[in-house]
Amino acid sequence: MRIDEINALSQVAFVDALGWVFEHSPWVAERAWERRPFESIEALHRTMVEEVERATPEEQMALLRAHPDLGARTKMSTASAGEQAAAGLDRKTPDGDLNKLNAEYRKKFGFPFLCAVKGYTLNDILLVLTIRLDNPQDEEFREALLEAYRIAWFRLEAVR
Repeated sequence: MRIDEINALSQVAFVDALGWVFEHSPWVAERAWERRPFESIEALHRTMVEEVERATPEEQMALLRAHPDLGARTKMSTASAGEQAAAGLDRKTPDGDLNKLNAEYRKKFGFPFLCAVKGYTLNDILLVLTIRLDNPQDEEFREALLEAYRIAWFRLEAVR
């Protein structure tokens, strides 16, 4: 979809078309729509990120918690399922390392481990997850938001 087509959408159509970009958080698209027109997909992404940055900490936490655990066998959005499959996370992981680390991470931080997995292997993901488990809470909350922004960027790129 071209940016001029995106700019011409009603709010309902805009949210229908882009509300999935931030996992199960259509409020980001609802708020971004108010700031049209966008010069480019990059400007749209920047605006969506700004809306998340302006959100309350509770809204930001809900956005993070809307993401599935990586490699989970739970119901997830079509976008998440495709992204995880591309990284090989739709197959059983050796020794359940990913499941174990996911559980440790969720227990420590209160939200799932977020990682924009495009271009990553399972070993890359396990390494990043292990390293990030050592982060303090505030640093990891910030890092998780940055990963949500990267995921959203990859999803917006797929829209064009």
